[in-house]
Amino acid sequence: MTDTTRAVGAPMAVTTSGLTKRYGARVAVDGLALHVPRGRVYGFLGPNGSGKTTTLRMLTGLIRPSSGSIEVLGEPYSWRDRNRLARTGSLIEMPAFYPYLSGRDNLRVFGATGPAAARSRPDEVLEVVGLADRGGDKVRTYSLGMRQRLGIAVALLSDPELLMLDEPANGLDPAGIVAMRELLRYLTGQGKTVLVSSHILPEVQQLADVVGIIDRGRLVREGTLDDLLANGAQVRVQVRPDEVPAALAALGGLGVPLEPDAPDAPTAGRITIRIGAEQAALVNRTLGERGVFASAVSTTSDLESVFLELTRGVGMGTPDDPLSGPPPGWGDLGSPP
Repeated sequence: MTDTTRAVGAPMAVTTSGLTKRYGARVAVDGLALHVPRGRVYGFLGPNGSGKTTTLRMLTGLIRPSSGSIEVLGEPYSWRDRNRLARTGSLIEMPAFYPYLSGRDNLRVFGATGPAAARSRPDEVLEVVGLADRGGDKVRTYSLGMRQRLGIAVALLSDPELLMLDEPANGLDPAGIVAMRELLRYLTGQGKTVLVSSHILPEVQQLADVVGIIDRGRLVREGTLDDLLANGAQVRVQVRPDEVPAALAALGGLGVPLEPDAPDAPTAGRITIRIGAEQAALVNRTLGERGVFASAVSTTSDLESVFLELTRGVGMGTPDDPLSGPPPGWGDLGSPP
């Protein structure tokens, strides 16, 4: 059992160490250390151009790392280990389907290029992704969302232990996104692991067990969703603009970061307190004891707030502190389902 396994309380489906990809002088991925526990949904987040797709392409052998190491399903992995791909499924870029073949026949073509599967497997995966009633239709008649579902069906053909999906909700309507969430939860309920990158943060918040956030090629935070949300919790109070100095003096004794809005901002008089939502009553009482009465008190604890804070440069680490492993308090995930 590795130190990482002990730290998170579950075996890893994917582990990387010092994973780096350079294109000439440009570093697309810089010393990345991911820890994806088995049997869980891992949400991989980052701004456009942060290195998410490059990372997934390295994990699936589409491109070779410049340096660093990868372990997949407990074993060292490199681009030469083609046989290992039979235990994984991926949707990194939209597959090029044959437009004049049916969805079912496209799946048969893709299935013929991989490990042998039962003849019934195309129909099974069409049912799983909600395309059973359109499996006989030509792909040229499919919408973008339907093609996205068919791409996921391709990834499921080999009944993989590990599924890696890059923006799988692209092109899906709200109902399709909900169905996607239910599908991925169903798969982890079967003991599979899902590594999913997405820009739909509220959806990731409902879906993921563990989150990794990447910015400019570097891992800025990794941990259980509950831990990340607890660290991103805040209370906002609204007072009269002329009462802001008194409010700051009163709240200073709490020993937590205070962020008043600018005096000339439309929200002048609003103060953000980096404190747990359960402490909202303490904040209000502290102000009242000093004769400052808030006209409004609100709490937030959402993934979007955490994401925006981290990708503005907070917690980026330094060359001496490259965030090379799970941070303290990563939490015990327990055994996979």
